[in-house]
Amino acid sequence: MNDTQMSEFILLGFSEDPRTQLILFGLFLSMYLVTVLGNLLIILAVSSDPHLHTPMYFFLSVLSLDDVCFTSTTVPKMLLNIHTHSRAISYAGCIAQMSFFLIFAGLDNFLLAVMAYDRFVAICHPLRYAAIMSPRLCAVLVLGSLMVNVLYSTMQSAMVLRLNFCAHCEIPHFFCELNQVVHSACSDTFLDDVLIYLAAFLLGGITFTGILYSYSKIVSSVRAMSSAQGRYKAFSTCASHLSVLSLFYGTVLGVYLSSAVTRNSHSTARASVMYTVVTPMLNPFIYSLRNQDLKRALERLRKVPILRR
Repeated sequence: MNDTQMSEFILLGFSEDPRTQLILFGLFLSMYLVTVLGNLLIILAVSSDPHLHTPMYFFLSVLSLDDVCFTSTTVPKMLLNIHTHSRAISYAGCIAQMSFFLIFAGLDNFLLAVMAYDRFVAICHPLRYAAIMSPRLCAVLVLGSLMVNVLYSTMQSAMVLRLNFCAHCEIPHFFCELNQVVHSACSDTFLDDVLIYLAAFLLGGITFTGILYSYSKIVSSVRAMSSAQGRYKAFSTCASHLSVLSLFYGTVLGVYLSSAVTRNSHSTARASVMYTVVTPMLNPFIYSLRNQDLKRALERLRKVPILRR
């Protein structure tokens, strides 16, 4: 019988073998701490250095904050479940986790497109860069991206709330991923599937098209430069962003391709770790290792007396 007063879901996670739980706990706790510390250091370095008070680093600090929130929607609950030897998550907790995950994952996608636009303006219209990328426009781009994803998350959550779930509902994942939650329902999910694919096509398609357009213009502009040094400098400002783009979209695409090829739930969950945990953890390293201004800001931050203590 269907139970509309669902009390909890069961998250199947990665493995049911109790011998691997301690290893998983240590591994994910380490990655989570590195993610939080690395991204908070980026935010602190950008906010404390006046030389980094530019649109590019403003978007980077917002991306770092989003990555902290993005990872925090899934990993702490997973660590708690491993620690307590429980795989349960309450119905309300599952809906809340799913909603916040959609917001921060979508915002990550939008911010990458905004950062591509910022590089397009900086390279293709350098003399008008300060006028175009004004503080007001930067704030509008970030807030607009956030509001779009809040609206999208609210719509998806409302669609899930109308579904009926069976009394013993298992989700073959380590968090309440939208697609897995919908397909765990006992009622008809046709409208939910249509909304999921339509939103993915519209939101993902718009941002990805914007990124491709920005970089096509950047490549054309760089090829027209007569100086080899100028071409190298222009591409070097995009290197970190291109690395993060490749990592994010490559891992997301890999997850959905693997889920289409295999029906093994544990394989899909393991693949999802790449974009939910690994990518936010690596972003600070990519930007700090390939960006000399940020490296200098982090070095100055390290020399602050209160931090050395």
